[in-house]
Amino acid sequence: MKAIRIHAHGGPDVLSYEDAPEPRVGADDVLVQVRAAGVNPRDIDVREGKSGRDFALPIVPGCDVSGVVLEHGAQVTRFMTGDEVYGRADMVRSGCYAERVAIRATELAKKPSSIDHVTAAAVPTGGLTAWQLLFDAPRGFKGASLRAGETVLVHAAAGGVGCFVVQLAKWRGARVIGTCSTEHVEYLRSIGADDIIDRTRVRFDDVVRDVDVVVDLVGDDTQRRSMHVVRKGGVLLSTVSPPDEVEGAARGVRTAFLTVQPSALQLDDLAMLIDGGTVRTEVSRVFPLDAAREAHELLAKGHVRGKIVLKVL
Repeated sequence: MKAIRIHAHGGPDVLSYEDAPEPRVGADDVLVQVRAAGVNPRDIDVREGKSGRDFALPIVPGCDVSGVVLEHGAQVTRFMTGDEVYGRADMVRSGCYAERVAIRATELAKKPSSIDHVTAAAVPTGGLTAWQLLFDAPRGFKGASLRAGETVLVHAAAGGVGCFVVQLAKWRGARVIGTCSTEHVEYLRSIGADDIIDRTRVRFDDVVRDVDVVVDLVGDDTQRRSMHVVRKGGVLLSTVSPPDEVEGAARGVRTAFLTVQPSALQLDDLAMLIDGGTVRTEVSRVFPLDAAREAHELLAKGHVRGKIVLKVL
């Protein structure tokens, strides 16, 4: 099969479009004919050797996929040949920048029927991350999650994770404040943000106070300044780097750092929300598989609205 493989860590030029071995299908696996693969910042970390995991090279990058079931292992009963599915794969086993990928059945769900494969490939990492941030992240006591009426500040709200955070928070009944650059203001308004802060014109900490939850998708100075806008007893959540627990404790702010986990059940819930028109995603650019280098170069520039997707078949 054709795939993108990495033989050495480095810049986009290390992404090689070439022949690759067929993935091995275990008893709990599903072999998926890849129709589209999402491009994520984590893919860049893997390419550069900065992911924090030890990947044996060569590796096929990519964890977000949408496609069609070609076959399944003996222990799999949830899917049949021909089913349209989407999910988030483990790159250690088999990456999605390829014509076929073997994925654990527990990492897959039926694709939302109302969207095509390109759009579906933009959902798994962003949608699961948002879901887990808002509904599963540690909140200081067991079983707590975002409540109706709470106020959420979302940084990089127009991005591949932020757009889902905005929509899921609104679905739960929260008030949402989103930060973005000028060109994304109207987009944020269209997906339901109540208040929008153009970060190129206004410092968020000059106008925001006492929010219940901050979702930090930026890190660095943005994360440090966010500590000052959370109410006592509120929460600062990040997917970028662990917030300062010492400062958080001193201010009475709970903190959590989240690494997204695969979940077929949550993908099922997201599919229902998408098919019901509650949640939609944004695909900013589509590239063919053999143009993965260009896709990585564009993502590295930052400020991408929604997701970049590779169309495979």
